[in-house]
Amino acid sequence: MTKRNRPDVLVVGAGFAGSVCAREFAEKGFKVLVLEQRQHIGGNMFDGTDRNDLMIHWYGPHIFHTNNQTVFNWLDRFTDWRPYEHRVLGRIKGEEVPIPFNFTSIDTLFPSKTAQRLKKRLIQAFPNKERITVSELTGHQDEELAELGDFIFENVFVHYTAKQWGIPVEQVDSAVINRVPVLLSYDDRYFQDELQFMPKNGYTELFKQILSHENIVCRLGVSADAALRLEAEGRILFEGEVFEGPVIYTGAPDQLLNYHFGRLEYRSLDLSFETIKKTQFQKAAVVNYPNEEKFTRITEFKQLTGQVKEGVTAILKEYPSAYTGKDKLEPYYPIETAANRKQYEAYRNKLMTWENLYLCGRLAQYRYFNMDEVIEYALQLSAAIMKLDSVSFVANG
Repeated sequence: MTKRNRPDVLVVGAGFAGSVCAREFAEKGFKVLVLEQRQHIGGNMFDGTDRNDLMIHWYGPHIFHTNNQTVFNWLDRFTDWRPYEHRVLGRIKGEEVPIPFNFTSIDTLFPSKTAQRLKKRLIQAFPNKERITVSELTGHQDEELAELGDFIFENVFVHYTAKQWGIPVEQVDSAVINRVPVLLSYDDRYFQDELQFMPKNGYTELFKQILSHENIVCRLGVSADAALRLEAEGRILFEGEVFEGPVIYTGAPDQLLNYHFGRLEYRSLDLSFETIKKTQFQKAAVVNYPNEEKFTRITEFKQLTGQVKEGVTAILKEYPSAYTGKDKLEPYYPIETAANRKQYEAYRNKLMTWENLYLCGRLAQYRYFNMDEVIEYALQLSAAIMKLDSVSFVANG
């Protein structure tokens, strides 16, 4: 690449973190080069049609939901929307009940008189609260509510969590378990955010629009370690020459440093897609299987996308798996333990040696992010970098 054509900003990764940063810099007049190691844009939000012309989320289901109006307004420039409120059922004691656990779940799984008493006690014990954590129930002084908490914990969380994370539930950070609340109402929505939508034409088309700018160039099938070299002197080489502009990195930090402190732990998913010769396969877009099956959930995509097609549907079964980096599986979920966080901090601190390198996103920051959280951070990071006289941002990861 000639000096005349060299970018002002390098972005590694074309998921939300990288694409949002790329667009922000491009709109301010910077030339941006996006490097993506996969053969497509969109990261794990990548979608498209299968051989039956059914729209599929190829890395598992993704639903956009937020209370952040700023984030929604930013995305709204690039897509039309289809309103969609996500509902999930869970197979518990032979019944399919709403997840998160709510009053309908109680009505279905308990005798009528018991259910009425439990609901009344919940309202009395937690006045003016719409949602609580399972931990608030299991530790409650009311013995019957504590028993309800134990029931929910055992049947909704214990086995599902063990499958999802590959470790006993007592070793899982409580924040992970408490992401799924108990709802003190008949609200059967999985999310309670004010803004819940699906991109009308899919996520891939949304990313195409975000990255469609005269100042953005995307290169697919290029890994960061092939294009970049981090020198001990704090310099970054791009294609053999020193690059002094911002480098926004959204990939795994251990990979960038050639696993210097060991491999970071992630959980992955073995995704099994099936075509079913039926118009509809299940009662909800997603049905969780916390207990009996080896898979954790089944997604039926037509119920997510709103696609109408008679006589055929597509489903996905998710089998949690260890991530080794030696197969075709993706690193989906950082395993949130104190030891893993310490290992990540070692990588983060080492990478801060390179003052023009910025970490952004789920992999790079080794944190579970919802889509809106990633977008918000990317917007803040881009604005902060552009305000600096020199490339040194204290919050670079």
